[in-house]
Amino acid sequence: MNSRLGTTATTGIFIAAAITDWLDGYLARKMNLGTAFGAFLDPVADKLMVAATLVLLCTKPPEAAMLGQWPWLLTVPSIAIIGREITMSAVREWAASQGSKLSGAVAVNNLGKWKTATQMTSLTILLAIRDTSFTEVGKLGTSGVALLYVSAGLAVWSLFVYMKKISKVLMM
Repeated sequence: MNSRLGTTATTGIFIAAAITDWLDGYLARKMNLGTAFGAFLDPVADKLMVAATLVLLCTKPPEAAMLGQWPWLLTVPSIAIIGREITMSAVREWAASQGSKLSGAVAVNNLGKWKTATQMTSLTILLAIRDTSFTEVGKLGTSGVALLYVSAGLAVWSLFVYMKKISKVLMM
């Protein structure tokens, strides 16, 4: 498969997965069709999709001209995002084992939704430009990297917010 076709297919699959993930959650809430299994599986699928995409981008990043002398440019936010997701998965699992008193502290909030939106947008941009030189994409490539850093910042910030909520519940 040629490189541009592969990039187009990868980006298309990622966009379809992101849209169907959002639509599934929206319809489940709107029509009150949520299930315990869906509530468990959806975040796992999201984290797998994001982590796999981040690993792909770190192993086959956009053209070297974009990253210049900084090959680690995508690795730093990727580590922050994946580390946060693993930590939150463990915390949510632990909170579930502790009963209902902690469930509110780890419930999804608007900060998490913004994190997800910036992640999906940045990853879509970075996937789409992977086989294009930076001079061809210019500000689009820069915005993809910048949004990845914003999403990493939101990921770490939301982790601290969750941990603060949990500590307040535990101190009661």
